[in-house]
Amino acid sequence: MVAAGVDVITGDYLAELTMLILARQKQQDPERGYAHTFLTQLGRSLDQIAAAGTRVVVNAGGMNPAGLAAAVRTLAAEHGVALAVAHVDGDDLTERAQSLGLGTPLAANAYLGGWGITAALTRGAQVVVTGRVTDAAVITGAAAWFHDWERTDYNELAGAMAAGHVIECGMQATGGNFAFFDEIDDLRRPGFPIAEIAANGDSVITKPPGTGGAVTAETVLSQLLYEISGARYAGPDATLRLDSLRLTVIGEDRVRISGARGEAPPPDVKVSVTEIGGFRQQLTFPIVGLHIEQKTELIKQQFEYGLQQSGLPRPASMNWTLARTDHANAATEEAAAARLTLVARDVNPKVVGRAFANLAVEFALGSIPGFFTDGPPGDASVYGRFRPMFVPQATPAHTVHLPDGSTLDVPPPTDAHALEPTAADTHSAGWKATDEAPASTPEAGGVVLPLGELFGARSGDKGGTANVGVWARSAAAWEWLREELTADRLRALLPETATLDITRVELPNLRAVNFVIDDILGEGVAYGARFDAQAKGIGEWLRSRHVAVPEALAAERGTPPEALPSSPSTLTAENMRNAS
Repeated sequence: MVAAGVDVITGDYLAELTMLILARQKQQDPERGYAHTFLTQLGRSLDQIAAAGTRVVVNAGGMNPAGLAAAVRTLAAEHGVALAVAHVDGDDLTERAQSLGLGTPLAANAYLGGWGITAALTRGAQVVVTGRVTDAAVITGAAAWFHDWERTDYNELAGAMAAGHVIECGMQATGGNFAFFDEIDDLRRPGFPIAEIAANGDSVITKPPGTGGAVTAETVLSQLLYEISGARYAGPDATLRLDSLRLTVIGEDRVRISGARGEAPPPDVKVSVTEIGGFRQQLTFPIVGLHIEQKTELIKQQFEYGLQQSGLPRPASMNWTLARTDHANAATEEAAAARLTLVARDVNPKVVGRAFANLAVEFALGSIPGFFTDGPPGDASVYGRFRPMFVPQATPAHTVHLPDGSTLDVPPPTDAHALEPTAADTHSAGWKATDEAPASTPEAGGVVLPLGELFGARSGDKGGTANVGVWARSAAAWEWLREELTADRLRALLPETATLDITRVELPNLRAVNFVIDDILGEGVAYGARFDAQAKGIGEWLRSRHVAVPEALAAERGTPPEALPSSPSTLTAENMRNAS
């Protein structure tokens, strides 16, 4: 990135699970609690960064931004270079959590915006480290500094939010996790993305020449659909109208994002509340060969009987899952095996500890033919719980610690609008137990094929919810998608969502629909409600499901995607600079 000439190198290091890990680190050692990986990466390029004057903005400070800032200064001294280092804090509300009505969590961190970063850069910082800011804030803060935006420049800020959302997950913008990955020539190591952000908020997404992967309208689009909810994408500095965005390919590995409309931010900021949820034990029984269902039932009966006879307390929850990964007449033993998994949880580690796990060993020699487990019994492991909460914008003491040792308070926004759904947002409650569920396959007619042969998808997690964004590759496919893929059709295609509430939003400019599925991830990623705890694969599961489409639409299989609807742009070479 230094060699590519970017003005600001940004990095997003904080996922919900990361905050739990860093909070536990700091609990054990007050000097820790930040992403040490950043120091390793910075050290490899520190001399070049210092020589080029490149700015670096990262949220790797996690639970201890002051500690990371001090470590960066030490690293610079070891390299014999002078770096002006600032840090931003005020997000950590843990000590105030109970008085704020957030309970007594392990950690409670507000998602701050980018204006503290802007202030630090304006006052001469070359490296800025923060605690919990929004993923896009490291980009919007840098762009606002570079272009000298005002806090009410909502359209410009919204454009930078869009660019930031695209590049925050690195290689996912250049072909990583891309639905049509087989259409990209070299994915061995995709290059990292660059967002060239203009003074009007438009941007071009690109990557350094000679790097792997690709930047296409669809790689950018798929990332825009990642971990979103409705048409309004809210941040502490502005709200981006996702339904206003337009994508245009303007050259090889160059995609323009234009048309961003911004609104005032909401009056509250989101708070990541992380706590220890309890303890977890997982046992997996591979079941090989014939009579899978009968073998499964016997193992469950034997385990339950052993638990009753042992006198051990029953865990608060016990969930059995059978994955039919077995194949008939398989050429390898593994391919002939299904997997039966038991997950038990309790607040007491002894209840789901070694003695509980030993029950599987006690009946091992008197169980199903071919009995074995995936490993020896072990102790319980701790699991976390994530709760999204909200506090007024004025609650966090958003503070910048400048390179000269002085501090600067960042005031909350003076203009705020409550976040409201758009007309395109529709909510649908899950089926009740007495409801008649729609058929799992569509009505007969047309050509039956996997949904993914015509449509792309991207999915991800937000606390206990998951989102699935689906996009069409042509105008004809879009008309089918918006009419046919309703919330109830999604439930039929993905039976695990049948009883869950779903919010659906249409994004016509992107030829996409987005679904937010409530509670499918339980209490968040660290809870481990599903084997795909972060919902990364739900989109691919959906693409593998069979649907019936008209013959004319089926004929589009294998054809290049049509260009997305575009609009005139004011983007020129003169007003473009690499801003992130």
